[in-house]
Amino acid sequence: MKGRNLRAALHVSAVFATWLAALMLIPAPTDLYYGNSDWIVFAISSAVIAALATIIAAATRGIRPAYSTRFAFLLVNCLWLTFAVAGAVPFVESSLKLSLADAFFESMSGITTTGSTVISGLDGLPPGLLLWRSILQWVGGLGVIGLGLFILPYLKIGGSSIFKLESSDRYDRPFSRFSTFATSIISIYATSTFVCATLYAMSGMSGFDAINHAMTTVSTGGYSTHDASFGYFPNLSTQWVAIIFMLVGATPFTALVVLMLRRRIDMFRDNQVIVMLGYTLGLGVILALYLRVNHTEDFGPGLEHAIFNIVSLVTTTGYANADYLQWGPFAISLVFMATFLGGCSGSTAGGVKAYRWIALYGIMRRALDRFIYPSSVASVRSGRDTVDEETLEIVLLFFTAFILVWSLVTVALTLTGTDFTTAMSGALTALSNVGPGLGEVIGPSGNFAPLSDMAKWILSFAMLFGRLEIFTVLVLAAPSFWRE
Repeated sequence: MKGRNLRAALHVSAVFATWLAALMLIPAPTDLYYGNSDWIVFAISSAVIAALATIIAAATRGIRPAYSTRFAFLLVNCLWLTFAVAGAVPFVESSLKLSLADAFFESMSGITTTGSTVISGLDGLPPGLLLWRSILQWVGGLGVIGLGLFILPYLKIGGSSIFKLESSDRYDRPFSRFSTFATSIISIYATSTFVCATLYAMSGMSGFDAINHAMTTVSTGGYSTHDASFGYFPNLSTQWVAIIFMLVGATPFTALVVLMLRRRIDMFRDNQVIVMLGYTLGLGVILALYLRVNHTEDFGPGLEHAIFNIVSLVTTTGYANADYLQWGPFAISLVFMATFLGGCSGSTAGGVKAYRWIALYGIMRRALDRFIYPSSVASVRSGRDTVDEETLEIVLLFFTAFILVWSLVTVALTLTGTDFTTAMSGALTALSNVGPGLGEVIGPSGNFAPLSDMAKWILSFAMLFGRLEIFTVLVLAAPSFWRE
């Protein structure tokens, strides 16, 4: 049975790999148009990956898996690893000549929409490679939506239906047919990207920059075409377009489907959306006031800098328009806090996510009430919803696993010679899929290139852990998973 599941998972992964190979044909003509020889690399990489994937798909064709949680766990891990490996091939063979560790890190960062990078000199990078990085994040963002909406709820790990009601008025499943629902999600995702690119272009971005940044904004990925990230674009309207669409990307896409197709604003009745907007605005205003008082920065520009960077971190996008490490210890502590928070389930955002913070608050409040009233019986609620005990247990397990994995990754990184600040923040930003860390090395003005190859491998798999909500990967280490 487990052999059948593995072969079936390989078959599905191979089919998706052929699609990724087809997407490599987009950077190829781009490089050809700009006169860069890397177009050959993308053409050959596409052909080789497509050929290998076709062979594997043919060899595993006809295998019917036993549809179960075990198969779903296996499939999800195979898909993300396949995408990361296939996506790394052009980086290895391109004019950059990245090492295997660097190429895999860059690809994994892209497909998990983390946004950490080992590449410097983005302003002079071949356009095909810049576009490929953006495509990886755009595809990864779409995969994350599918993961959060369809797979994780089925595995009882998390997702949009974590607080689901039986009421048909909820937007969890706005359409009765899966195909219609999935098509609507893809359409909204593509439309949001197009609108974002259009507004970027209207705000003063070049067409190439607008397309790339639209893909990495809606996917909350954070890859930029410039080393200075959004510091390269001084236009205030460009910054606010980014803020709006980073928040769009961090909003449940089911709510966006309902808003666009049914003209209903259910999202503003969703507790996790309200909570996400609340802590984002709260941290942004606090940071802006701090900058006004301690750095004599006018409140208007300070608010824009504060809101932009807080939104970028909370939504796990990872753009920066200033080096916030120069703002002082208090600002750094707020930035560190924002790295934890995350967006909403069913969105492209990573991090802990708002619904878990809501559940944790409810658990703590109930526990405190029981200290005062030991015999009291109270349920944990999210808005009008009652959160079941199984969900509460999963939330507590997630927080425990998150802290444990974060600690272990930090220790592992220090063993590679990485300093503590870099190791601690690097582990956190990888698990939260944010992008930049703290310190001079991996802060908003640096990148991950100076780290050792071993550190990059560790961080690459930490990104995978974070993207797949930890337990989806951890379960593969359980001996019972591989027993018949």
